[in-house]
Amino acid sequence: VQLQASGGGLVQAGGSLRLSCASSGRTFSTAIMGWFRQAPAKEREFVARISWSGGSVLYAYYADSVKGRFTISRDAAKNTVYLQMNSLKPEDTAVHYCAQGPRFGVYDYWGQGTLVTVSS
Repeated sequence: VQLQASGGGLVQAGGSLRLSCASSGRTFSTAIMGWFRQAPAKEREFVARISWSGGSVLYAYYADSVKGRFTISRDAAKNTVYLQMNSLKPEDTAVHYCAQGPRFGVYDYWGQGTLVTVSS
């Protein structure tokens, strides 16, 4: 499985970006994909995750820091998970990574990361 994260960039505070994580190679009918981020000199933190089985989303879950601003979704036909980020804040600045696994807490595959920079 290869994960390709994209969509990062520079945006002003209050702006929006949409990150994409395209999965190729082996596909899983049931899986979970999470977005994580790591800011300079900080530990990696959880952002959001989505779980699916077949073409149906089972649930989406968000960190408190992004709840109400970010939305995670999946396009099954494209094997792609999106992270729509609205009302961005300078503290959202980080390298964002996507990761996929068979169930909650298990992430076997990681993307290369995409940098999000939010200016004040």
